[in-house]
Amino acid sequence: MVGPMYDFLANPLGAVRSTFDKAIGSESDPSSFDGKDWGAVDLFRHFLFDQARLSQVPILNGATINWIKPNTLVRFRGMIQDMLGNELYVGAYKDGSAWRTNKFMDISQCPVEFNSPDMRLWERRLLYCVPVPGLSSWAESTSEVAVNMCMDSTSEQRDKRRRMDIEVVDHNDFPVSGDEFEYSPSAKRMKEDPKNEGPCSSHAILPDVNRDSLPCLVKIYDSPESELKLNDVFEFVGVLTFDSELPSEKVDQDEFSNGLCDDVSVNLPPNKVPRLHCVIHRKLTGYDFLQNSPPTEPKPHLVKEAREALLRHLTSILGNDGVAAHFMLLHLLSRVHARADNVAVGKLSLNLTCISKEIASVFGTKLNIVIKNLLPFTKCIPLTMEYLNTAFLAPKKDYQINRLIPGVLQLAEGSHLIFDETCLETGTLDSVGIENTRLLKALIELQKVEYDFQYYKMEMMADIQILILSEGKSNILPADIIMPFQPSSSGSSEAVPAEVLEAWRWYLATVRSMPHTIESDMQKVVENDLVTARQADRSLGSQDFSRWLTMGRLISASFGETSLSLEHWQMVKELERLRIDRLK
Repeated sequence: MVGPMYDFLANPLGAVRSTFDKAIGSESDPSSFDGKDWGAVDLFRHFLFDQARLSQVPILNGATINWIKPNTLVRFRGMIQDMLGNELYVGAYKDGSAWRTNKFMDISQCPVEFNSPDMRLWERRLLYCVPVPGLSSWAESTSEVAVNMCMDSTSEQRDKRRRMDIEVVDHNDFPVSGDEFEYSPSAKRMKEDPKNEGPCSSHAILPDVNRDSLPCLVKIYDSPESELKLNDVFEFVGVLTFDSELPSEKVDQDEFSNGLCDDVSVNLPPNKVPRLHCVIHRKLTGYDFLQNSPPTEPKPHLVKEAREALLRHLTSILGNDGVAAHFMLLHLLSRVHARADNVAVGKLSLNLTCISKEIASVFGTKLNIVIKNLLPFTKCIPLTMEYLNTAFLAPKKDYQINRLIPGVLQLAEGSHLIFDETCLETGTLDSVGIENTRLLKALIELQKVEYDFQYYKMEMMADIQILILSEGKSNILPADIIMPFQPSSSGSSEAVPAEVLEAWRWYLATVRSMPHTIESDMQKVVENDLVTARQADRSLGSQDFSRWLTMGRLISASFGETSLSLEHWQMVKELERLRIDRLK
């Protein structure tokens, strides 16, 4: 049976309305659709995933916002930076004898009175989303669809104008008369601005758009609150609505909307922040940011080749310091995979010491470039006394505008931070600096960030990889691994082929997410070794043993193994021996 054909990309609301008309014809009572889908989402899911058409949906970002037409289907990839609560809207209303729907729309048509039996109030959630902080350039999604569609349309318009120069224009070509067109505000703007040469650009330009930080107000329908959490990274697919020429005081408001909608309209006007009415959303992991589609199965030979090549590269970058390269690899693979009491199990922060300001200018720069080329979310922060005393690290709630003001430490899961302490000089910390050092210590030790809601503080769980570059052991950021850096050369600066970088990214994303266990026979070996080590050195404690177990898991994972072997456990002990020798 062949179903109706819908233009999901150019006219998604047509598919929504058509499926609603069909569903209401069989149900007759729209209350049966309160908080539910009537089949529209299934059609979009079939189109996007079963028919593999997701790649044809334009990406919404600062570069494409000037080209994408409103009321078309778009994708937005970003982090949930703030959760603005819910709003009510007229979801369905009776127009004569027929029921209509306003779902996935901003403007609510409703010719009936409030509390009328001929209307239904529905609810949707508001999420303020931003591009993922520290997003690496290679991880940015690219889509030529929107630009190509608009360029084709623009080309047609230019051809049409050329014909108009030599032909008599049929007034029926215009929706308004010649005089109305001549003096209409939009026509005037088009004439005054030479950039407005096509239908896409004439209505889509947002003022003051930073292509690297275009926010988006995402409206979520019919989804459990537990599915979307603060700081999660999602891809939202839905209907784009915005008006670049609409003054903030003219923002359309449902007369039935709650007070929250007024706050959102004032502080996030649609002429500055586009709206996306989400049809489908999916949570993203680091693997989803890989541009190509390498093998998803971690076959042993592929993992081995990638590990050996990446380890050689890290060793070369680190001036042939092989021990530091091994610890760097484990650090890049670390993640918080469990929490026991107040312990974030799986984290492995790394402090490379014996690094002066001059050494950091060489190796620190190279490391920053390498990590940006390998991981999707990275930041490098030069830690100075001025920075500590002035930086806004913790997010803070501003109740006057009903917004969570982001801080530097509001990051997506799996982000990587480099703190360069080589520029840190002697000075005095003020109250802000003391608070910031406390926040940094809590992040590296507990993987928690304290959010300030003015009347109370709330701890938010984090999973951030932290690398510290310092001359001596950092007193601000107590890392899990203290590793004296001992390069024997200036390090390599050779360019790495794109396909090799892609293989390394696949390797890190794949093995980092692998499960891990310790079999019963290896548990006995590990327990015996820990008892022996404790007898030899009474200063060893639970933190040291936890670190060794984490290293064992990471070494196993680096080889693509899901359980600890005796060989890999021996590697842990050898790496620790070499590291301790350097500390003596």
